Amino acid sequence: MSPATTVDRMTRCSAHDPARLLWAITVFGWIGCARAEPIVIGGPTLARVRVIEARRTPMASEVVLTGDIQAQAQVNVAFRTNGKVAERRVEVGDHVAADQVLAVLEPLTQQANLDNARAALNSAEALLTQAKMSFERQKQLLAGGFTTRSTYDNAEQELRTTQAAVDSARAALGTVQEQFAYTELRAGVAGIVTSRSFEVGQVVQSGQTVLVLAQDGPRDAVFNVYESLLAQKPADSTIAVALQADPTVTATGTVREVSPTVDSASGTVRVKIGLRATPPAMGLGAVVVGRGRFAPHDTVVLPWSALYRYDGHPAVWIFDPGARTVSVRAVEIDRFGPDIIALKRGVEPGERVVVAGIQFLRPGQTVAAAEIEGGR
Repeated sequence: MSPATTVDRMTRCSAHDPARLLWAITVFGWIGCARAEPIVIGGPTLARVRVIEARRTPMASEVVLTGDIQAQAQVNVAFRTNGKVAERRVEVGDHVAADQVLAVLEPLTQQANLDNARAALNSAEALLTQAKMSFERQKQLLAGGFTTRSTYDNAEQELRTTQAAVDSARAALGTVQEQFAYTELRAGVAGIVTSRSFEVGQVVQSGQTVLVLAQDGPRDAVFNVYESLLAQKPADSTIAVALQADPTVTATGTVREVSPTVDSASGTVRVKIGLRATPPAMGLGAVVVGRGRFAPHDTVVLPWSALYRYDGHPAVWIFDPGARTVSVRAVEIDRFGPDIIALKRGVEPGERVVVAGIQFLRPGQTVAAAEIEGGR
């Protein structure tokens, strides 16, 4: 059928049905246009992403730890003799002087030994007095020729023997008196009682620790530090310490001691910071916050949005400007920041990293990338 015939039929139909005529003209016009020039509705849509150029940036990380105040020297106090506790004069938290009596044992045995030693000394001194008188008498008789030399020598020997016995008894008395003094417990140093492990009526043994004393003097801020932090070089040997309850109370110190062992339960290492001057508010057991900085090192810093999880490991998407494709690459994180990540390895300077639009990417995918200047 020719176009003319078709138009003629459409004209005849229009007299009876105008709507049908309009529909026929529209379809005919569409067919005619399709035959004249095909229309391409559209090609494949490229995923749009934003990328930044990776650059190495010097970064000085800071570590914040929580610890407490402890004495640099602690003394374990113990009785120096056996006995039953008769009196306890201190409690945990009390400050004591060096010569203060902290506790007393029942001195029954020591008192009996003291009485025996005194009696032995008195007896020896009496024998010495008698020996001295006998010797003087024999000395005078020998001068007048009324005694023999042998009798005189025996008197002299008796004098020396009794003198030695007196010296021995006096030394024994001193030992017993010292043992008697051991029934009174003294620390020997001034400090604060931090622990007590005995009660009145308890029988204690010589050398058994009954009190722990934090000695007066310098103080330490003690922190439990993860071992990995110790591998980094500090920027400065000075550590700033602030009281947690009142951050305006501050002090500074340096590392005084690092434990050579790792705590098996927590996996941390104990580090003691010797404070140069301890404010009065930083008493024993006070909770403090320590801040230290590590030496700056170059690292690749990226926004948080670049981080991706691939095969159970942290990764980022790398954009190839030549092929205009993306690939996923595993990375190792150095540290996390409030809105950035610092990479230890995985991305080299100059590479383009995708920081926006990573949700629907796949390896080898062609994308349309817009580069962000200055990493922003």
